[in-house]
Amino acid sequence: MQLKFTESKLPAMPVLLIAPFFLWGTAMVAMKGTIPHTTPLFMAGIRLLPAGFMVLVASLSTGRLFPKGWVAWLWISLFGLVDGTLFQGFLAEGLARTGAGLGSVMIDSQPLAVALMSRILFAEQIGLWGWLGLGFGVAGISLLGLPQDWIFRLLHGDIQITSEVGTNLLGQLFQSGEWLMLMAALSMAIGTVMVRYVCRHADPVAATGWHMIIGGIPLFAGSALWESRAVG
Repeated sequence: MQLKFTESKLPAMPVLLIAPFFLWGTAMVAMKGTIPHTTPLFMAGIRLLPAGFMVLVASLSTGRLFPKGWVAWLWISLFGLVDGTLFQGFLAEGLARTGAGLGSVMIDSQPLAVALMSRILFAEQIGLWGWLGLGFGVAGISLLGLPQDWIFRLLHGDIQITSEVGTNLLGQLFQSGEWLMLMAALSMAIGTVMVRYVCRHADPVAATGWHMIIGGIPLFAGSALWESRAVG
């Protein structure tokens, strides 16, 4: 009876459940279209900092508690650096080097990392089929994220590991947009796990607003130091 009541009260619930995925995908397309007119770190900061102020205003207007104590601020600051600065920075830099569609797929690999970290940190059970699915997921994401010449060399057994070759391969890897998107996904996954600790010491909505503000400041600083053209 409760299920029928809920469905009658919220007929648009299926649309609401799908909306975050739709909005996430359209955000990737919008960011990709914006990149030619600005720089990655500046765009990441503009994307994060104003939204943080909006969340903070909403939090204060609803009477949510202000974070108190150095432990709360420490967790919020760490959360901001990982889920804000690193995630948005890697995301913007990676999207500048890869397509919006592929980038969105790479970012959506973060649940794999969340599942593994939750198993290690919180002893959450995964099960046989869960491990099998994670294995397929990791293999697929690896094929997407590794440079193509790596894969071709592995298939042909033409990998010779020397210091020079290793340096060149690592250089290719870190210049790869797919790899940067994987780093963004990992940062997001770590931030997702950190939320559990943040919520022990601060209101989740207030912490979300503050972490976006704290995480956005280094992005603007990095843009001022390393990017010569922010808008053009």
